[in-house]
Formats: sequence, C-alpha cells, structure tokens
Amino acid sequence: MLTKLLPYLRPYWWRVAWALAQVFLIAGFELLKPWPLQVVIDNVLGGKPFPIAALASTSPTGLLLLACLGIIVVHLGAGAVTLLHNYTTIGVGQRMVNDLRGALYAHLQRLSLAFHSRQRVGDLLYRITADSFAVQTMIMNGVLPILSAAVLLGGMLFVLLPLDPMLTVLSLTVVPLLFALIFGFNRKIVDVATEVRTTESRVYSVVQWAMSSIKLVQAFTKEDEEHQRFMGASGESLRATLRLYSWQTLYSGAVNLVIAGGTALVVYAGARAVMSGRLSVGQLIVFISYLAQLYAPINQITQSWGLIAGARVGARRVFEVLDTEADLKDGNRSFPAKGARGAVAWRNVSFRYRPETPVLNGIELRVPAGAKIAVIGPTGAGKSTLLGLLPRFFDPSAGIVEIDGVDLREYKLKSLRSQISMVLQPPLIFPLSVRDNIAYGRPGAPDAEIERAARLARIHDFVASLPDGYDTVIGESGVTFSEGEKQRITIARALLRDAPILILDEPTSALDVATEALVMAGIERLVAARTTFIIAHRLSTVRRCDRIVVLRDGAIAEEGTLPELLGRDGIFSEYYRTQFAPEVGHEVEMRVEA
Repeated sequence: MLTKLLPYLRPYWWRVAWALAQVFLIAGFELLKPWPLQVVIDNVLGGKPFPIAALASTSPTGLLLLACLGIIVVHLGAGAVTLLHNYTTIGVGQRMVNDLRGALYAHLQRLSLAFHSRQRVGDLLYRITADSFAVQTMIMNGVLPILSAAVLLGGMLFVLLPLDPMLTVLSLTVVPLLFALIFGFNRKIVDVATEVRTTESRVYSVVQWAMSSIKLVQAFTKEDEEHQRFMGASGESLRATLRLYSWQTLYSGAVNLVIAGGTALVVYAGARAVMSGRLSVGQLIVFISYLAQLYAPINQITQSWGLIAGARVGARRVFEVLDTEADLKDGNRSFPAKGARGAVAWRNVSFRYRPETPVLNGIELRVPAGAKIAVIGPTGAGKSTLLGLLPRFFDPSAGIVEIDGVDLREYKLKSLRSQISMVLQPPLIFPLSVRDNIAYGRPGAPDAEIERAARLARIHDFVASLPDGYDTVIGESGVTFSEGEKQRITIARALLRDAPILILDEPTSALDVATEALVMAGIERLVAARTTFIIAHRLSTVRRCDRIVVLRDGAIAEEGTLPELLGRDGIFSEYYRTQFAPEVGHEVEMRVEA
C-alpha cells in the first residue's frame, strides 16, 4: 500500500525531509531530558564532583539553578520542535488527502456509466470524503511516528547500553511479546475496520437516496419507514464501530500490560544493583527515566501499527477505485475546427450491461447529416441506451458506432462530446444561478446568446419574473422549479451548446400541448441542418421528423417515414392506434373549436 502512496508523497519530499530532520531534533531533546535530574541527585544532593572541569568549582546552589534552567530549556526546545513537527506532518497529510481526493474524483468522472450503474452513490461519496483521510492517518499517525520512534529508540539504546548493559538487555525482553501482539491483533483489527467502513458507507447511501428522493418520501408518507431504514443502517455501523474500539482498546491494554511487566522487571533488577553498590541512586533514576522513554517509542510503534492496520482498509478502498481501469479508452483524433458533418451510423451494434442481460441486439442504422430521427418504442426497448452510445457514455459490446465514417473510439472523448448537445431525462438542474445552468455546457457565453436560447425554449419570461432574473440561484435539484420549468432550462442549455448533433430524450414530456408546440417551434429553428435524434412519445413530435425508428426488445422492429409505417399496418400502426389516437382526437377538437 505504501508503494501506491509514494507518488502522492513525492511532490512534498522537501517537507518530508524537513519533518525527518525534526525527528532527529526531537530525539536529541528527549535524550537530554533525564540528565538535569541526575545532576541534581548525584552532584547537588550526593556531593559528587561535576565531571565537566569548567563547572567543577560551581557551588551546589549554582549547579541546582543550572539544572533547573536546563530542565526548562530542554522541555521548551522539545515542545517547540514537536509543535513544528506536528504542523509539518499535518500539512503533508492534508495535502496528500487533497491530491488523492482530486485524483479519485477525476478518475470517477472518467469511468463509464456502466461502472456507475453498478455502484452505490453513497459508497462512492464515502470513499471520496472519509476513506481518503486514511492517507493522512497512515502518514501522520503511522509512518512518521514509527520512524520518529525508531530514531528515538536507537538513541535510547546508544545511551543506555554504556550506562548498564545488563539492565538494557533486560528491558528489551518485552519487545518479542509486543510484536507477537501486533501480529496477533492485526488481522482482527483489519477485518473489523473493513466492516466499519462498509457499514458506514451504507449509512451514506441511505442518506443520499432519502435526501435526493425527499419529494417521493413525503408524497407516500414514508418518513417513519425511512427513519427506521436509516436507524437500521446506523445501528449496524455503531455495532461495528464499537467492536473496532473494543479490539483496539484490548490491544492497547495488552501492550500497556506487557510494558508494565518490563518496567517492574527493570525496577527490581535496578534496585538490587543500587543495594549492591553497582549503581548510584542518580544513575538508577536516570535509567528508569530513560526506560519510560525507551518504552514510549516501542509503545508508539505498536500503537501506530494498529492505526495503520485500520487506515490501510480505507486506503485500499480508495485504490480499488483508482485501480479500476477506465473502460472507455480515450482516442487520439479530434474533429476539425468547423465541427462534425453529423452523419451517424450504427453497424451491427449490440450492447449489454451484464453478460446475461442483452439490451441492444444487431442494430443496423445509418443516418445522413442533418436528418431528424424519431426513436420510439415501449419502456425498456433500449432507446436511451441506443443514443447513449453516441457520446460514449458506454461502448458497444459488439459492432461499431460511427460519426462521419469514423469509429467513435478513435476520437478524443472531449472532442467527441463537444459535437453533441443533449436534453436528458430526468431534467438535471444544478444549485447554481439560472444563467450558469443554461451556460453549463458553454461557460462564458454572452448574455445575449443565453437570453436567445431561453427565448427559444420559452423560459425567458418566467426567468425575467424571478427576483434576481438570470442571477436567481436555483435550489438543490431545482426543487423550487416545476418539472416543466426545469425541462425548458435544460432545453435552453442544449440549444446554447449549438452542436452539430442534438439528442433530445423526451424533451417536452413535462410540458402541456400548447407550450410544447411553442418550444418545438423554437427548437426547429435551431435544428435545421443539424442531425437530431428525438426519443418521442407524442404524435406532434413524431410528425416533425424525417424518419421514425421503432425499437422493440433491443432491436429495430421497423424504420421509415410516417406514411410508410402507417401503410405497412405493422408494429408502428398498432402503436399509433394505441398511443397516438387520443392525441389525434384532441387535435381534431382543437381545429373544430378554432
């Protein structure tokens, strides 16, 4: 896992180097901490001559003052460097989290809709927001503390071995037991930490779904059921989290118990050494002080190892996504500056989201540039999937889709999608201003062109009536706008994009007949000479198209003009009688009244 994190650490190598230098400074101050105490005990209270000649004639009171001043200076220096070290490591950790988050988010944007259809939005959200912090935990609370502890441990052994080799070796007898605890608890902590992150991501998923479907929840008075669903997911997360804390607490307690046993063993052996005259009281106190500091880095290593075990789960979940190869390989070809001509062809195209579920089968369809094509068929026939292949939301499982005679996979995705404007279902609105929503596909568009697109979509008068006009900020998911208003804003967005290929997925489904006629009239002025595909369920829309493609069970059942299809008395004729007959009657009534 650390090898995967190195690329995110490399840009900050100089900060890491500075942090490592601080580790050695901190270790130096820690090694100095017990020595003023020995001076007080052996040289001030015990009367031993001070070993440094320049201070040998200093009075006991002077030595005491120097020792007390030394305690203050050493602790002040250690505190200042530790504070600086924490600031440095936090900075490195936070920057790595930011970089990793950015890489994860960008990678998710590049993965196809087929990938996203298999994922829970809440789980992906949790990986971006929570799992990415595992990097900071591993660096701040894992790797750097272990490195710091290792340096300090080496310094302690360097000082303690000359002081008393026997006690030093005796104090190290607990190390094998500590590492046995690491390996004994590590697997269990990883398993429970995995369960914690999985259950917590389910909580995110439940909340995300409920908040995005709040209108549906309230319409069917399902508030209590959704609350129970949330509490069920939250309860599972709580139980898993408590299990993790229990195992971590048990692990910490076992480590502390082993260290206490090692301390008791050294205190016993050291006291016997003082009683036999082999050690002075000051030397024993210094040794015991060092012993606490010797066990501190050993304890730090064992505790940090446990934190790394838990954090590694989060990092693994992040890299599971980052290691997912984009199933849409970017091409290296761009459209000419004047844009695509707009000739489109599906050549023996089949598609399936899963191997056992075919969606499209053997599609053969050629559309000349500038044609207007209506795509109709029952729900689930594959209409949106067929047109979703054009901007490469996914690639066909078999066959080729072409624009201007070139396989779409040869084009750069950005270049390809710049040639296509879309009105999708359901209408997608962002919590931005009306102006920014319309200009979403063409940032920086002049106000005059934004207003023109809004007029063509028959939304300008409504926008002008808003308190801040085009600067009015739309609520989350457009909840303050009606479906028809949102739909017209998305139509204006597509019209402003002004691309040579236009895809309209039921563009007027939320509009009344009168408004639909006005909106379609505006669209018609713009689609002239543009290749246009319309998924339609209204006769008025179908009549405006050059050709009609009828899909059934993922295949083209019929294709032709309106008179041709009606003359065949086939699937379309039946569809016409069942779906469009009421509209025909309504049109006749309107003519009579007129």
